[in-house]
Amino acid sequence: MIDMQAVVGSHDIALVTLDTLRMDVAEEALRRGQTPNLARLLPGGAWERRHTPGSFTYAAHAAFFAGFLPTPARPGRHERLFACAFPGSETIGPSTCVLDAPDVPSGLAGRGYRTVCVGGVGFFNPASPLGRVLPGLFQEAHWSADMGVTDPRSTERQMALAARILGEEPPGRQVFLFLNVSALHQPNRHYLPGAAEDSPATQAAALAYVDAQLPVLLEALARRGPALLILTSDHGEAYGEEGWRGHRLAHETVWTVPYAELLLPAREGVAA
Repeated sequence: MIDMQAVVGSHDIALVTLDTLRMDVAEEALRRGQTPNLARLLPGGAWERRHTPGSFTYAAHAAFFAGFLPTPARPGRHERLFACAFPGSETIGPSTCVLDAPDVPSGLAGRGYRTVCVGGVGFFNPASPLGRVLPGLFQEAHWSADMGVTDPRSTERQMALAARILGEEPPGRQVFLFLNVSALHQPNRHYLPGAAEDSPATQAAALAYVDAQLPVLLEALARRGPALLILTSDHGEAYGEEGWRGHRLAHETVWTVPYAELLLPAREGVAA
C-alpha cells in the first residue's frame, strides 16, 4: 500500500483511465508483446485484476473522483488511496489521504495542487451540460474532437497536451493530472487494418497504439520530479460473449478491469 500521507504534497499525481479496456485484452496484449512500454512499467510486469465501481464511464468516474478507485478482485476490506471524509467509511486506513472535500480534485486543489482534466470520451465533451459535470470538478479542463473517440490519432494529441501542461508548471507546485484515453472506446476497429467491426483484437490494436504514446507522458512527469501514476480502466466491453454487447451491463467482461499504481522517481538531476 502506497503511503498517500507522504505522497500528497510532495508528488505530482497522474490518474490515467484507459476507457473501456478489458482485463483479458490487457493481459493478452502483454503476453503477445504488443505493449512493451507497459510491460516495463507495470509492477511485476503484470496488471492487477480489480472490480470497477461503475459499468460505464460516467458512473465509474463519479466514483473515482469520490475516492473509490477499482477494488482488488479478492476478498477483504481494502484500504483506499484517497477518501473524501464522511461518517462510517470502513476503507479509510492509516495510509489513506483523507480530504475534507466533496471530491478528490477539489480536495487536492485545497492542498495546493493545480488540477487538470484532459478529456476523451463524450462525458468530457463540454458541448452539453452533462459533459461539463465531471470536467467541472477541476480547475481547468480540456477537450477537443481530435482527442475524442472518432480520431485515430487522439492519444498522440492527449499526451502532447498533458506534457505541455506539466511543462508549464514551475517546480514547487504539484499537479493533479487526469487523462481519459479515448482510443480504446468504440469505434476502435480503425486500429486493425481490414477489421469490419470492433472486437477484442481491435481493442488490443488500439492498446498497442496507446502504449506507443505513453513515453511522452512518462518523460514529462520525470522532468518535474517524483509522481504517483495510476493506470486503470473504468469498465470493460462485451463483444458478443453469451449474447452481450457493449457496457452499462453486469457481465464479467465489463466489471473486471486492469489496474496499476506506482511511484515514479524524478529523472536524475531534477530536484524532488
